[in-house]
Amino acid sequence: MVFHLQVLNQKDVPKDLYFLAGKRLANRQTFRGWSSKAAETLEKMTQKYSNSSELWNELGVSNLIAGRNDPARQAFKQALEINPNDGYAKVHLGFIIKTIDLNNEDGIKLLQDGIQSKHPGTKDGRFYFHLGDALQRIDKNNEALEVYEEGAKIGLFLSKYQRSLYNVNSLTGQPWWTPEQTKNNKYLKLLEDNWKVIRDEGLAQMDAEKGTFLPEEENLREKGDWKQFTLYQQGKKNVANCMKAPKTCKLIDQFPEARGCTRGQVKFSIMQPGVHVWPHCGPTNCRIRSHLGLVIPKGPRIRVANEQRTWTEGQFLIFDDSFEHEVWHEGDSFRLVLIIDMWHPELTNQQKATLAPI
Repeated sequence: MVFHLQVLNQKDVPKDLYFLAGKRLANRQTFRGWSSKAAETLEKMTQKYSNSSELWNELGVSNLIAGRNDPARQAFKQALEINPNDGYAKVHLGFIIKTIDLNNEDGIKLLQDGIQSKHPGTKDGRFYFHLGDALQRIDKNNEALEVYEEGAKIGLFLSKYQRSLYNVNSLTGQPWWTPEQTKNNKYLKLLEDNWKVIRDEGLAQMDAEKGTFLPEEENLREKGDWKQFTLYQQGKKNVANCMKAPKTCKLIDQFPEARGCTRGQVKFSIMQPGVHVWPHCGPTNCRIRSHLGLVIPKGPRIRVANEQRTWTEGQFLIFDDSFEHEVWHEGDSFRLVLIIDMWHPELTNQQKATLAPI
């Protein structure tokens, strides 16, 4: 990288050499995780090659990776100023407008145009995922399903309903699971036997002054009040929170496939009447999600794929959250469950140890 940097800092460098050295330097910086430095390199290059939509697109991506959404937006807009038909710029700008601005209509138009261009880099599950999601949020469910079916057909999704993007191939995929199928029925039974103890610790966190439930922040709710109190995340115990629910955490500590699931969480979830959670999919097929019913009034229901069920106090409801699921609470009092993610039973120990946390 030193050589490439030296080339960029010299005067009177041949234009082709300058371009190649700058591209190579930015690529190496990105490879090493230095997205901000890559953006600086590309920013410098755009001053010399201001009419290169390719460079503006690369600058946009580097800024996105670095979490610099506004500069990314401007870079993709500049690419479209140069080439109004640039599908790569359109899908990325549509992604920003949909996920950051929460503007579904404008995001849809850009994502659709970009995907239909079939330009390199537009055949990506993230763009199909967010296009379909945006369509669902404006009640164009049939169009969304067509997007998902196309994504599955070309290999971006496992199926039209199972749309996780961080997957291990060949794992059994089914919407609903039984305790026996998870191979963790021993631990699930232990938790069911102690459900009232767990319930009481969850209820204790509802105190308006002392409680530690936090709002859901993934933009999954259309409406309503839905909060969570996390005990484990990415295989790590939240010590401070576990001190507030010690009996629950002591039980989870006996459950290795949940305690050590680096692609999952253990958390209390409280949902007030009036909530609607948009159809959505979890990020990975490597986990199975279980809900232990703690306080279950009449009114809440969940759909996974094309089947609806509800919760029962003291019992587990188990599903694969990489499948599309949607929740409604049409009752008149709160619903409380303990959510426990566990490793998919077909993963090897080696896979569990080496999969990147999510």
